[in-house]
Amino acid sequence: MIVSVGSILCSIKDAASSLGVGRTLTYDLIKKGRLDTVKIGSRTLVKVDSIKALIDGATGGAV
Repeated sequence: MIVSVGSILCSIKDAASSLGVGRTLTYDLIKKGRLDTVKIGSRTLVKVDSIKALIDGATGGAV
């Protein structure tokens, strides 16, 4: 699933899909603080705003 415009949170799988990267790189971006997450119960969800900020901050180089 691609993250919709009105979404606030998405799964790690959906975040990876939206960025066009794998789950391993997505977890690495979380670990490095490039993606913000929240924990709800046992689920870890990515803040869509942090995905947008990562994309907006990209300058064509490596993430």
